[in-house]
Amino acid sequence: MGRWKALFVLGIGQFLMVLDASVMNVSISQLVEDFDTEVTAIQGVITLYTLVMAAFMLTGGKLGDMFGRRRAFIVGLCVYGVGSGLTAIAPTLWVLALGWSVIEGLGAALVLPALAALVAGAYQGRDRAVAYGVIGGLAGAGIAVGPLLGGWTTTYLTWRLVFAGEVVLVVLMLALMRWVPSDEPPERRPRLDVAGVVLSAAGLAVIVLAVLQSSSWGWLKPRNPPFTVLGFSPTLFAVALGFLLLEVFRRHEHRLEARGREPLLRFGLFANLPLRSGLVTLFNQNTIMLGVFFVIPLYLQVVQGLDAFETGVKLLPVSVTMLIASMGGSRLVRFASPRAIVRVGLLVLLAATLWLVGTIEPELGGVQFGFAMGLLGLGMGLLASQLGNVVQSSVEEADRSEAGGLQYTAQNLGSSVGTALIGAILIGALAGSFSAKIQDDPRISDAVQSQATVRIEAGVAFVPTDDVANALHASGAVSAPEADAIVDNYSEAQIDGLKVAVLACAGITAVSFLFTSRLPSERPVRRKS
Repeated sequence: MGRWKALFVLGIGQFLMVLDASVMNVSISQLVEDFDTEVTAIQGVITLYTLVMAAFMLTGGKLGDMFGRRRAFIVGLCVYGVGSGLTAIAPTLWVLALGWSVIEGLGAALVLPALAALVAGAYQGRDRAVAYGVIGGLAGAGIAVGPLLGGWTTTYLTWRLVFAGEVVLVVLMLALMRWVPSDEPPERRPRLDVAGVVLSAAGLAVIVLAVLQSSSWGWLKPRNPPFTVLGFSPTLFAVALGFLLLEVFRRHEHRLEARGREPLLRFGLFANLPLRSGLVTLFNQNTIMLGVFFVIPLYLQVVQGLDAFETGVKLLPVSVTMLIASMGGSRLVRFASPRAIVRVGLLVLLAATLWLVGTIEPELGGVQFGFAMGLLGLGMGLLASQLGNVVQSSVEEADRSEAGGLQYTAQNLGSSVGTALIGAILIGALAGSFSAKIQDDPRISDAVQSQATVRIEAGVAFVPTDDVANALHASGAVSAPEADAIVDNYSEAQIDGLKVAVLACAGITAVSFLFTSRLPSERPVRRKS
């Protein structure tokens, strides 16, 4: 049992790092009230947190190489604890953004790459596979338990207690760090590639920001962007700019290597096919997972009218089955290869997302919905049990911090893209279905149909149908029968939009099979650590 002490500490760290965003997502309404602001402002704070982590994860991994991974983990925990404490007492929105989005995000960027490398350094062979299964399960548990914990705390106490509790957990981990094996920094400490940090952070940030804003800016046809480019939405131009910055970053790194200097990222790592396949599959996994976790709470809260705590309860089957599958999946390597387990996980995930499409109806089918969510957690858990181990086991000891940075960069980019892309698909499908239904409804006059089409093209929000009904009746712009018809169409369009969004997650799952061919096809062998 003693050999798992390090995993206990590192597992708490993994759980803690993924808890925040899921807690924030179910606390938005209360945050809006507490800070007297708008939903878009809170969404901006949440977006900034993802941006900071995605943009600086490579830098965090490199700092672990320079100063030692255990030391980077400890410093990152301290930074994260300061951010959590500041968030817990934040009197204004900008202090919340500083504490949560910036300081906690930077702390996580130090902790996560070091965590991945420390797990790999502490365990070997099948023990390592088991350790990564536990880490993956705790990550999934954090994502799924967050709404339950955050919903209950927000509904009955205050969301601030969650962040105060995080400070306590940080102190506990720091007290137990003697259980985590030490590692020695290199004798010759490399210099940090500052230009690489700036270029990589800027490139990733611009891409993520553009995708996150695509639902309000539009992809080609502008909706409500701050500006247009040649009459088009700036979204694709911003994405192109981000990729251009990343290409400049790649060339800069190659020049540094050619001169014998230490780059921020050695692009030669991508020639490692198992590593590359693992990173792409991680990206896809988080795109699917965060896409579903964006859509389902909307269905439960906006369409079904559940509160934050009730929503968390409905998400509980995912947490339970994902934790079980992650830990059990790590033991399946005795009988099957990581590639086989990942492919089975994708098949289960595909079945779950397709089943979820069928459960999204005006009336919530509790049993069917619960089983579909449980199956979703099972598929996610099987993926989580393998991918972290695949990434770390495919590189040498000296490359583990760098691989950890890539691993969590892929995960955070997937999380950001999943929320943004699936959200944009949801809004686009909602608008298209709503417009089509109004045009085909004989209860609505031609004049009202024309006005509605113009307004829908300008942008439509995903809000409760009661809000739509109240706004229409209060405006007096349409007759009561026409208002009722519009509300009926909007309600049906919501269901259509949700189904299309989950179906898009199923499509991404199906495409993910194409990237699994280079995953390891042999079972790991137990070795003494």
